[in-house]
Amino acid sequence: MSLTRRRFLAASASLPVVATCAPALAAPPPAPAWSHAAYLEAMRASGRETKLSEASFRAIQARRTKALATIQSFLRGRFGSADPEVMRAFAEVPREYFHYDYAGKRATPGEAYEENAKPWAIGFGSALSDYLGQAYMTQVCQPKPDHVVLEIGTGSGFQAALLSRIVRRQYSIEIIEPLGRGVAPIFAPLGFTNVETRVGDGFFGWTEVDGGFDTIIVTCAAQYVPPPLLQQIKPGGRLVIPIGQPFRRGQFLYIYTKDADGKVRSRKDVGVYFIPMTGTIQKTPAPK
Repeated sequence: MSLTRRRFLAASASLPVVATCAPALAAPPPAPAWSHAAYLEAMRASGRETKLSEASFRAIQARRTKALATIQSFLRGRFGSADPEVMRAFAEVPREYFHYDYAGKRATPGEAYEENAKPWAIGFGSALSDYLGQAYMTQVCQPKPDHVVLEIGTGSGFQAALLSRIVRRQYSIEIIEPLGRGVAPIFAPLGFTNVETRVGDGFFGWTEVDGGFDTIIVTCAAQYVPPPLLQQIKPGGRLVIPIGQPFRRGQFLYIYTKDADGKVRSRKDVGVYFIPMTGTIQKTPAPK
């Protein structure tokens, strides 16, 4: 499973919030009907140009049907069953909308739903992670409708969008400023109004969110678990994080859970390979 995103150094742990949506007090609103015209309008509203033809759009939708079947089979093989809510999220979030090179300002929707899942470059050293890896990460998070979730590493925005279709409120932090600013406007045109993003150093989490998070998902490899993230997990919550040395094999996904009494437990999950988490974690020794 290859999930790659490059993180650049941030000068501050609390950079400006770049997108704020009204608080979501109920379940996520249903995704609007998806069509070629809807795609073009959403791209325009998000400030991104595209010239995708209707014929190419139809070809993408044909591949999408096959990809959804592949995802379902993959999750059944890994977990014994595919979470219906995870499958619904994948059915509702149009992956082609997230295929975009932010450095080159170029839409690449024709790459979506490739037969052999792989990551795709989106500029500034970051990538849209492969869809099977994202399906696995989403189901590992065990998202529920009343959950409040934090993602460290917005990247393309696709992972945040998936979780937003299931949970009550989705937050996401991106350390690469031009990428974070470019991705911030893409959720509202899809009607995904329960997503809030910011540019900042994910090491520190999002302390302004009262009560903390039911789940924190990290999409870059950390050399150790940032203590602020453990502190911001609610009792009964979980932290899903890749841990390992930068640019080396031998990284593993770890799942940390917090008991009602605040005790934290961890277990090693699958082997992964991520671009390293950057910023404060690279300048701060692991706590003893």
